[in-house]
Amino acid sequence: MTPAELSRTVLRSVRGAVEEQELSVPVPARIVVQPPPRPGCGDYASNVALQLARQAGRPAREVAEILRKRLIGSSGITRVEIAGPGFLNFTLGDGAQAALVREVLAQGARYGDRSARGVGAGDVAGPGSSPDRGPAPAPAPDPDRGPAPGPGPAPSARDVVVAEVLARIQAAAGGAAVDGGQVAPVATPPDLTALIARLGVDEARWVLLRPAAQDPVRVPERPVQRESNPRFRVQYAAARARALGRYAQELGFGSEPGDVGAPARGEAVGEGPSDGSVSAAQNLQTFHTLLATYPSAIETAARLRAPDRVVRHLEATADAFFRWHDVCPPLPVGEQKPLAVHRARLALAEAGGTVLANGLRLLGISAPEHL
Repeated sequence: MTPAELSRTVLRSVRGAVEEQELSVPVPARIVVQPPPRPGCGDYASNVALQLARQAGRPAREVAEILRKRLIGSSGITRVEIAGPGFLNFTLGDGAQAALVREVLAQGARYGDRSARGVGAGDVAGPGSSPDRGPAPAPAPDPDRGPAPGPGPAPSARDVVVAEVLARIQAAAGGAAVDGGQVAPVATPPDLTALIARLGVDEARWVLLRPAAQDPVRVPERPVQRESNPRFRVQYAAARARALGRYAQELGFGSEPGDVGAPARGEAVGEGPSDGSVSAAQNLQTFHTLLATYPSAIETAARLRAPDRVVRHLEATADAFFRWHDVCPPLPVGEQKPLAVHRARLALAEAGGTVLANGLRLLGISAPEHL
């Protein structure tokens, strides 16, 4: 069961309770499920009972119990528990993680994009898209074109890049795109031209998009192509995921969503207990959660008009990818033959690469095949 399927299942339980007069409330348009705030509280949680309690005129835990009884035994849900004032915590079945990976791979460039055709097709930013970069990041400078007409100061580099990316984010979140899906052309501000000349397109856009709106832009002296640079780390993770697929082809096997298993004896386990099992499980859960919540990160960025939310989500996803990858290598080690667990790990790695590439394209930053 994927987070979207879980949300629909909870919504059906609310609708059923209303139809059978267990609850007297308006049925919400959608139910939000999200990872719980701390480990040990299931796979996902929802505050729907707290939201409905006031309208129902009943205690939130009572509303939660009505929904819990309806949700017990639902396909894909192993356990439903009530926590605190009325939160519902869900533990999903063993196939939930494989189902998520299968969904990401099936949707490909459309994953996280609720617009009609998908951001990967380059239908938001207009002409000049490419397979790696997606929609064109900015119009080319035109020396004969002056600043955009109208009152007020000319837009800064940050203004132009943020506005362009927000148009794509809002379209991907299912909102109305600017000018029927085309970002209106504007003159490239001189400070953006200078920044691109100094850092390159990808690094320039990253440093402009990464800070929250209230924070200043911190421009490095030069782009650093190493893992200490978050932009490089995200691009490297996306490229690494693609490379794993190429290496697997050379070894004669492909990906298949399934059980990714525990670290094999002799594999690196990183921090944690001596056997690495807890650390590996936590890394895996974190990685899956970030893949599952990528669409909601886009929706949050659109609602708050905050592209930095997408940037931060990609950074966290890349870091989780490497922590999991280092503990559970997707490729056979040494003389080991490819097994079902390697096919499952490869599928998870490819799903991670898909999310990272989709997010980079949304930001107008390239997702290179090689890095």
